[in-house]
Amino acid sequence: MYIVIIILLGYLFGCLNGSQMIGKLKNMNIKQSGMKNAGATNTTILLGWKFGFIVAFIDIIKAVISLMVATVFLNKVGVAIEWHVLLLYVNALFVIVGHNYPIQMSFHGGKGTASLFGVLLFIDWKFAVLGLFILLLFAIVTNYFVTGTLMLYLSFIGYSLYYFGRGPAMIACLFTMLFVVKHVENAKRIINKEEVKVTSLFRREVS
Repeated sequence: MYIVIIILLGYLFGCLNGSQMIGKLKNMNIKQSGMKNAGATNTTILLGWKFGFIVAFIDIIKAVISLMVATVFLNKVGVAIEWHVLLLYVNALFVIVGHNYPIQMSFHGGKGTASLFGVLLFIDWKFAVLGLFILLLFAIVTNYFVTGTLMLYLSFIGYSLYYFGRGPAMIACLFTMLFVVKHVENAKRIINKEEVKVTSLFRREVS
């Protein structure tokens, strides 16, 4: 029963989509415009860095809040402490699932990167900062955000295995599988030289 509540909690928080909120404010369907993705990067492309930052903040903070609520719940019901990390990883996974496949958007949402960063902030803010550095480094070197993000996910697997063991690391692998599934089109665009580059985002004017 505990795990069902943990899953539902994560999924429902994940369904709170920042780009959908900004899209309603700006009278625009962000999911159907630009890169056709309901996330911070596409919002930045369409509306500029100001609105992209707002979307990223919403998608980050919902993961943090979900994990905070899950922690309080686990403490309140007296779940054994040795299960806490694994169950929090499950909650975090379903935040990403909810973000990527939100019920109110007919299961077509974003790609989960900002929400993953929220997860990392909650688990270990120092690793979150390191992860952000890894993402930006590889994004700048390759000129594609998707490659930097992939390195962040792979780093998360290594971090989870080292600090928490095989169970959380296996869930971190599921995070990465969700990333791969959601970025197949990005890979095709990179091959066809059609993917939006990091340098092009910096040239966009803020709306």
